[in-house]
Amino acid sequence: MTELTKLTLSAARDGLHNGDFTSAEITAEHLNAIDDAKELNTYIEVTSDQAMNMAASADAMIKDGNAKGMTGIPIGIKDLYCTKGVHSQSASHILDGFKPEYESTVTSNLWNDGAVMLGKTNMDEFAMGSSNENSYYGPVINPWRATGSDKNTVPGGSSGGSAAAVAADISIATTGTDTGGSIRQPASFTGLVGFKPTYGRCSRFGMIAFASSLDQAGPLTKTVRDAAIMMESMAGYDAKDSTSINVEVPNYEAALTGDIRGLKVGIPKEYHSDGMPAAIEKLWQQGIGWLKDAGAEIVDISLPHTKYALPTYYIVAPAECSSNLARYDGVKYGLRVAGDSLDDMYKNTRAAGFGDEVKRRILIGTYVLSAGYYDAYYLKAQRVRTLIADDFKSAYQKCDVILTPTAPSEAFNLGDKVSDPLAMYLNDVFTVPASLAGLPGISVPAGLSSDGLPLGLQLLGQAFGEEQLLNVADVLETAAGFNIKPAKWWGE
Repeated sequence: MTELTKLTLSAARDGLHNGDFTSAEITAEHLNAIDDAKELNTYIEVTSDQAMNMAASADAMIKDGNAKGMTGIPIGIKDLYCTKGVHSQSASHILDGFKPEYESTVTSNLWNDGAVMLGKTNMDEFAMGSSNENSYYGPVINPWRATGSDKNTVPGGSSGGSAAAVAADISIATTGTDTGGSIRQPASFTGLVGFKPTYGRCSRFGMIAFASSLDQAGPLTKTVRDAAIMMESMAGYDAKDSTSINVEVPNYEAALTGDIRGLKVGIPKEYHSDGMPAAIEKLWQQGIGWLKDAGAEIVDISLPHTKYALPTYYIVAPAECSSNLARYDGVKYGLRVAGDSLDDMYKNTRAAGFGDEVKRRILIGTYVLSAGYYDAYYLKAQRVRTLIADDFKSAYQKCDVILTPTAPSEAFNLGDKVSDPLAMYLNDVFTVPASLAGLPGISVPAGLSSDGLPLGLQLLGQAFGEEQLLNVADVLETAAGFNIKPAKWWGE
């Protein structure tokens, strides 16, 4: 691993602009590092030739004085973003061979700003999972292990490949998506910053859909400043996405003033869950102290419908998944398994093409949308979702941002929870409420568990309040001073 692969995004940007190295050089070093880290299974496809061509174009932009924040920066792209002419399968067998003839808006924005694509990162199939063990291409390995252990841990999910790639220094930053916590939870498990903006801030065009009213793009980065730089490139209004909001994209990096004096930080009593590990509770109290020392005012708040968030999410999300995934039938693209009739082909293709977790959620979603149960489950869940959003609106009359733990545990061992869906779903207990409300959230690495694994603290902001949220996150990051990296790979 070279020094170039250890750079933060902001340091790499400054070095490129100063002529300390070229995009071709830093890209080549990352491609070599990816090759050395194959055992982590972070990338489904590495686009070496394309990366070097993009790096050459980026170097030309820099030479001509046209560089932007992401120009020349080598990044990984989660496999559910459609990238023209490149493998885009959402880590599913049913999309075998799919190479779209169009580009997602988020990746188009990044390429227009001169970013370089290293490849497509592994993920839970169709973004369904909290451990990245549901991929058709096999599980991703977290570069972190518990102190003294020889057991592999999970990187979280569904953006586990994206998180592990940044944590292992084989990508400067990556794109992820967050439906119920799929950026923030893996960031916590891997010692990274994971940022989910307000729903509608980034276009969903060209993102392979899981749950359309919840899915949102965001970055996984080494620092809050890096997240601010990358988000400015990713975000923007898009007429091709009916849920995209036409609001100006601010200069997020300029919002990092370090001054939060007088800001009110809400602490929700409902997030003190039974059985929370002592290390997480202690870290949360430390986070409260850090923000108080920086001049913030700590305010006790209540989000009374939080306890219903997880069951609500696991009705709404599978219902939308059932609808979105109905299009995969072997007729138009991807896998086709023949049968004696058209109906047989449909059944054979979907049976062979979808993994167990995807099938489970399709079945749940189809059930709650069925004629006899729509009112009892789906309609009621939507009403509760409104109550959860109203809780946040009431809370933000008393505070500016909210501080909570990101996840109820540190990274767990590979295989420990894969046979227990309910235990797996509980990983999203702290991240799901903001997703249901469409609010921005960010996970900041803040400490270690008793086993020496990363733990994150989560900040939640008001709709389109990303500037304030990033500024508070920057202050929290500075106070925490988390700069520990996993050994390469273990035992050093």
